[in-house]
Formats: sequence, C-alpha cells, structure tokens
Amino acid sequence: AMALSGELWAELPVERRIFCSVLLFSWAVYLWEAFLAHRQRRVYRTTTHVPQELGQIMDSETFEKSRLYQLDKSTFSFWSGLYSEVEGTMILLCGGIPFLWKLSGQISGRAGFGPEYEIVQSLVFLLLATLFSAVTGLPWSLYNTFVIEEKHGFNQQTLGFFFKDAIKKFVVTQCILLPVTSLLLYIIKIGGDYFFIYAWLFTLVVSLVLVTIYADYIAPLFDKFIPLPEGELKQQIETMAKSIDFPLTKVYVVEGSKRSSHSNAYFYGFFKNKRIVLFDTLLEDYSALNKEPAEGEDGENEETKSKTKNKKQGCKNEEVLAVLGHELGHWKLGHTVKNIIISQMNSFLCFFLFAVLIGQKELFAAFGFYDTQPTLIGLMIIFQFIFSPYNEVLSFCLTVLSRRFEFQADAFAKELGKAKDLYSALIKLNKDNLGFPVSDWIFSMWHYSHPPLLERLQALKNAKQE
Repeated sequence: AMALSGELWAELPVERRIFCSVLLFSWAVYLWEAFLAHRQRRVYRTTTHVPQELGQIMDSETFEKSRLYQLDKSTFSFWSGLYSEVEGTMILLCGGIPFLWKLSGQISGRAGFGPEYEIVQSLVFLLLATLFSAVTGLPWSLYNTFVIEEKHGFNQQTLGFFFKDAIKKFVVTQCILLPVTSLLLYIIKIGGDYFFIYAWLFTLVVSLVLVTIYADYIAPLFDKFIPLPEGELKQQIETMAKSIDFPLTKVYVVEGSKRSSHSNAYFYGFFKNKRIVLFDTLLEDYSALNKEPAEGEDGENEETKSKTKNKKQGCKNEEVLAVLGHELGHWKLGHTVKNIIISQMNSFLCFFLFAVLIGQKELFAAFGFYDTQPTLIGLMIIFQFIFSPYNEVLSFCLTVLSRRFEFQADAFAKELGKAKDLYSALIKLNKDNLGFPVSDWIFSMWHYSHPPLLERLQALKNAKQE
C-alpha cells in the first residue's frame, strides 16, 4: 500500500504535489496544536485543588477562578482554531485566492487601471483580503471580549467603544499596510538581480521607523498616555534608570483599564531617547479599578464601564520598580538588540530564498495562477505557505530563547536587590491576570515564551533567602 501510494504521489504533477504538501502540513500543525491544547485542558480539568508547593502563594478561591478562566479560554481557542483551519482549507480548495485576484482586477479595471497596473490590483486585493479577514474574525473577537473576558471580570469596554476601536484599527492598519506594500512591490519590480537586498533594507527601515513612532503617534490614537506625575515613584524610576545608564527621557502611564484589567509595562525608543510605559492597571495608586467613582460621576467616560468590584489591583511602588528592573534587564543584557538581529537575519534569509523561488511557475500553478505570476501572490505563497515548516521550527527556537532571556532578566533584577519585591509582584500579577500556575510540560515547552511561575519564583527564592 505504501509503495502504491508512493507511485501515485510520484505520478502527480509538481504543482499538485506542492498544493497537497501545503495542505497536509497545515493540518499536521493544527493537529499537533490541538493535541497539546487537549493535554493542557486535561490539566485545567483535573487540577481542582491548590498543589502543596503553591499553598503559600495562592488561595483556593483565586486558584479556582484562574482554572475556570483558562479552561474557558482553552475551549474558545479550540473552536476558533478549528474554524480558522477549515476556513483556510476551504479557501485553498475552492480557489479563493485566484478568485479574489480576479475580482481585484475587475475593480481596478473599472477605475481605469488595466492589467499592466499590477501594483494597483495588488492593493485592491490586499484591501479585500484584510476586510474579509476582519469581518470573519469579528464574531470570534466579540465572543472573546463580551462573553469570556466579561464573564471573568476583565472586559472594560462597551459595545460602542469596541466597534469604534475595531474600525479605527482597520483604518490605521490600511494607512500603513497599503503604502508600505506598494513601495515594496515597486522595489522588487525595479530592483534587478539584487532586488532581495533592497527589499530587505526597505523592510528593515520600515520596521525601525514603526518602532520609533509607534508609542508617540500610533498608540495614542487608541489609548490615552499621560506623563507619570512627579512624586516618589517617578524619582525612584529615574534613580534606577540612572544607576544602570539607561537613557530615560519620559515615563508615561497608559489608560489600559479603558479596555481591559490585564496589566503590563514596556519600554521603547532608540539610542539616547528611551521611554517607559506603565499600564495604569499595573499601579496600585493609579488603577481606575481601585477607585470608587466620585459622587455624581456617572462614569466619566460613557465608552467604558468602570467596574469597581472592590478588587484591589496592581503593585506597590517597590514591586513596580522590581518589574521595571526586570524590563530594564532585557535592555542592559542586550536582549532587545539580539532579537532585532535575529529577526533581520531571518528576514534577509527569507527574501533571499524568495528571490530563488519566485521564478518557479509551478508554485503559482499550485495555487491556481496558470497565466500570471503576480509579485504579491508570490510573496504570499512563499512566505505564508512554502516557508511554514521553517517558520514553525524558528518559532519554537525563539520561544526557548525567550524563556532563557526571561530568567536572565529576573536574575538582573535580583542583582539590583529586587528579588523579594519581584517575587511578590509576580504573584500579584499572576493573580490579577488569573494565570494558572500548573501546566502540561509539552504544552509549556512549546508555547510559553515566559517560564512557568513556579520556576521563576524558585530562582528568585534562592536569592531571597541569601
């Protein structure tokens, strides 16, 4: 039977073999992910009592809340993943990509742009594809926000705010995506034999510009950023930054509580111009969820719900400093630069391989393009489908590297004398975000970009005792 199927496979035209291989690999990845998720769901279902080693750090009520939250999220993830896989398969089997390309040609043709205007047709194709993706993803996004996140007390958005936000995101994405894509396609067209070098340099410049302008010009379109007021916390942050030569210029607080009660912190900026951004939900003194609404203040913002469930949230100043010590560790230890270098080496390799493969007509024929070889479609086929085995391996390697970086950043915070505060901050953040501290070993190895809570606490505990 094996020999017979091998012979049948060999008799298939090259383009059919390519198409079948892409489809089979996609389902193999999906089944692997579903298997891992099933293992993790079993952990959520069976671990109903706080394990002994967690007794000191987690009460049974929080443990049960986080168990139910993660179980709901995992079930949702299973169904949305299955839908996504079936949708992708149907699009490929029914020739959705060539159909959309043809439709894009008709639309651009009506606007007076003939087939020779390939870039215009590509932009129409991109607009239609992202619109389709946004519309089909909307019910899932609504369910996730207003059923799962709502049920577990995280959602702070109203329906009006959600839709306004979604439209704004779509418009901003198009304003960036369409001009960048048109320039990239133009560079590939006129770049000659070494177009892959110019294309890579262009994407490098674009990514650096976006990183630079994101927090100053793009993020404020969605959330309110206010400078951290003068006071003890700001002074302590500036002192800590100075002690490790971090070129801090501004500290902002972002109103993350307008959309969710999950908490976070990050830094951005290049060279001597760094900023730190703290979510208000991270700060005990600033979290809207900790404040009672003033009299007559019927929710000062109609768009958000200001839910005060007497839920004390966020970290004390010393713990916020410890979390920042960890984040600054990523900078001091060069993790940010290393990630950029890895990302750009990968990008260069992908563009080089794209240059090698773009001339293969069989690749286009495999996806229903027999007469034309549009550059955008080539990019899509090669980057999304042909490279997918490589992307899976790379993603796993980066996850392993990320966990290593997290341990190193914890150790850096420890060296700053923040072990005790980081220990308590990690417990608080885990509790605020309803993280479940027990995980299946294969699931965590494959998916967790941060080490499991217990492992991080164990590493810090040794320092605390010292």
